[in-house]
Amino acid sequence: MTDHDEAAVVRPLTLAWVGRHLADGEQVVGSEALHGGITAEMRRLTVRARGGGTRELVLRTFVDVEDAGDGLEREAGALTMLAGTGVAAPGLVAVDPAGAQCEYPSLLMTHLPGRTVLDDEGLEARVPLLARQLVAIHALRAAERPPEYTTLTTADTVVTPEGADAAAWAAAIEVIRGPAPSYEGRFLHRDFHPGNVLFEVPRTGPAGPRITGVVDWTGISWGPADLDMAHCSTNLALLHGPEWGLRFSEAYEEAGGTPAATASERLYWRVRDALAFSEELELVSGPWREAGRTELTTRAVEERLDAYVAALMDAPG
Repeated sequence: MTDHDEAAVVRPLTLAWVGRHLADGEQVVGSEALHGGITAEMRRLTVRARGGGTRELVLRTFVDVEDAGDGLEREAGALTMLAGTGVAAPGLVAVDPAGAQCEYPSLLMTHLPGRTVLDDEGLEARVPLLARQLVAIHALRAAERPPEYTTLTTADTVVTPEGADAAAWAAAIEVIRGPAPSYEGRFLHRDFHPGNVLFEVPRTGPAGPRITGVVDWTGISWGPADLDMAHCSTNLALLHGPEWGLRFSEAYEEAGGTPAATASERLYWRVRDALAFSEELELVSGPWREAGRTELTTRAVEERLDAYVAALMDAPG
């Protein structure tokens, strides 16, 4: 087996496990590390058949990650459920959530065409596609309801950026100090954002971009649609500017999504997600720089988060 760098090398027990889930005569002949993830090691495996043809699979491995098995079990269930729906997702090949056969908890899945697109160019055409995709996810009806959503950020754990709009942040923190609004539950991806959506973008011709798949289903939950919508909004605000975070909420409604009924309820979820980013800006921005957005330093993203929180507090509706 060849590899492109040290990070691409598949551990021996895991490689043997993968081999047991291949067709007769197939073998792994290549491995390439996929960068951009935060918690998991991702590798694209090239598999060659006895007759010489090849196909690609993707291996997700969690190394020393707490509750990794729970996430992989959720993802395996989601990929099985999504087969045959209108939401394109990888196909499940095998899963070892406890790391009983591999060195670490792992999941093997099919490889989807397309790529993540984080550039500013073409964003106006992609945002409506993202919105429609999220509406389709929220319309899913699983035979077994996933676990209730969780949030870790509290009013006391928020990290106010240096030089931030103190009044806006104080007001935002007070918003999440109160109880969460009631909501009508929906199937949530829970980490829906441009980094987990694959696109095909034609280089020439009149055809526009199209979504080829949605990945990373480890966090599927049951909760308010606003939580998913808010998460994508915050990511867009930090990647492309605060105005795009506000624009996504509009695009979601235009696509047929149903956010919370009142302005105060919608504000709660949007502010809650935005403030959650304050605790992990370096963790979030690092993969973006690896993907080519080198201008998105931690400080630059911090400033965008401050401007987005201020914008939310200025336009609560």
